[in-house]
Amino acid sequence: MKPARLRPRDVVRVGSAGLRTRPMRVFLSALGIAIGISAMIAVVGISSSSRAELDRQLAALGTNLLTVAPGNTMMGDTATLPTESVSMISRIGPVQQVAAVGKVSGANVFRSDRIPVAQTGGMSVQAAHLDLLGTVGATLANGAWLNAATAKYPAVVLGSAAARRLGIGAAGQDVQVYAGNRWFTVVGILDPVPLAPELDSAALVGWPAAQSYLDFDGYPTTVYTRTADTAVEAVRGVLAATANPGAPNEVKVSRPSDALAARQATNRAFTGLLLGLGAVALLVGGVGVANTMVISVLERRPEIGLRRSLGATRGQIRLQFLAESLLLSALGGVGGVILGIAVTTLYSATQAWPAVVPAWATGGGVASTLLIGAIAGLYPAIRAARLAPTEALATP
Repeated sequence: MKPARLRPRDVVRVGSAGLRTRPMRVFLSALGIAIGISAMIAVVGISSSSRAELDRQLAALGTNLLTVAPGNTMMGDTATLPTESVSMISRIGPVQQVAAVGKVSGANVFRSDRIPVAQTGGMSVQAAHLDLLGTVGATLANGAWLNAATAKYPAVVLGSAAARRLGIGAAGQDVQVYAGNRWFTVVGILDPVPLAPELDSAALVGWPAAQSYLDFDGYPTTVYTRTADTAVEAVRGVLAATANPGAPNEVKVSRPSDALAARQATNRAFTGLLLGLGAVALLVGGVGVANTMVISVLERRPEIGLRRSLGATRGQIRLQFLAESLLLSALGGVGGVILGIAVTTLYSATQAWPAVVPAWATGGGVASTLLIGAIAGLYPAIRAARLAPTEALATP
């Protein structure tokens, strides 16, 4: 007569019965596994959260910012960018934002019309697009940025250094500067602009106002381009030809920010760290499962002998202890994932970071725990199956 086959439900019931008879030992063993897995989840989660915060900070530093400027002609003269360069660059697919400034030749800015023209103080007057502020990540220290209305009239926004040199601490209707032989009302003052420090010493006026009041020729001198992080190099490769199709060799394109290379190096370092710590945590959990199952086999030799005497096959005995090992691993793995997520969330909240726990870490944590549990429980299961009934029953 063939022995009855165990259905999956029976395997789970038999395996859980062995765990229920020793709740304290199972709890401590599962706790050891949970601590190891939670350590891995917490390391992954905290590192991912830190990486997300780092990405946010690096993005604010302009990892996806490229600048386009005129270079030199073959004769050594300064080239010019076409007036259509901004609109042509905006048609590049991955480009997200484009804005330009154009230096107004012969125009300087002064606090009074009594100051000699030669005393420029290193300041310049530049026409600016309305979306320049967001493109370069600039912020206002005082007042307001140019809008569709003020860009058409003699209104100016001063860079931080320009405002300091002119002795202007706040914008206002009665605050004026003398630029290009005309009075301009100061409507705003910028904070220092780390991505475009050349704007700190500039007086920025609207593009239409520069053409109307300062005889601006309309040629951009610097085009600021924001693009998708993953396409920075690709966009950089086509910017020159797009900005000036007739003479791409007369265009200078900036290299991607050094912060981009720093982010890539940081990501590689984090990845190596996570793999190493994750492997150690899984090893610790596997040793805990193996230790628990070996002791369980030694203590339950009479039970094994009795089951063999009643007709249980070696395969069924092996399956029973393997099921116990997997259940124990699953219990510790799920608990470890929950504990790791809680630790990550709590720590991220104290650091004001976004809490990020990758889905692969939670799913991989449970799956890897089951795999390690199966490997760790395989030897005790085989050892239990090999016990002869008479030998097992004779064990005191």
